[in-house]
Amino acid sequence: MKNKCDYRASIILGMHDAIVSLTGLIAGLFFAFTNTNIIVISCVISSISASLSMGAANYLAVKSSNRELAIQSAFSTMFAYMITCIILISPFFVFDNRYLLFASVVALAVFIILGFNLYFYRGRGFYKHFTEMLLICTVVSVISFFIGEMANKLF
Repeated sequence: MKNKCDYRASIILGMHDAIVSLTGLIAGLFFAFTNTNIIVISCVISSISASLSMGAANYLAVKSSNRELAIQSAFSTMFAYMITCIILISPFFVFDNRYLLFASVVALAVFIILGFNLYFYRGRGFYKHFTEMLLICTVVSVISFFIGEMANKLF
C-alpha cells in the first residue's frame, strides 16, 4: 500500500519561508540601497538558490522517515517557494515608485498568507494560523529593516 501524504507541511515550509526570507531581504535591501535594480537582482538570485536549498533540505528530511514521498515533498516545497518569490518580486517589474513598490510587496505577502490560510484552515483555526504567520513574517521583516538601516549607516 502506498503512503498517502498531505503536502500541506511541504507547501507551508516553502511558502512561509519564502515570504519571511524574501520580505525580510527586500525590507533590508530597500533601506540599504536606493537602486531597485540591485534589490531585484539580489532577490532573484536569492530566490533561486533558496528554493533549491529548501527543496533539497525537505527531500533529506522526508527521506529519513518516508523514502517514497521524499521527491514529491521536495518539489512541493521548492515549487511553493518559487511561486511565492515570483509573486513577491513581480512589483519590481510594474512600479517605479519605491514606496509604492515596497507597499505592494507587503500587501502581496499579506494576501498570500491570507489566501493560504483561507484555503487550508477555513473554519479550523483560520484566525490563529493567519495571525501567527503574519506576526512571524512582520517581526522578521522589521528586524531586517533595522539591519538594512544599520548596514546603510555603517557602509
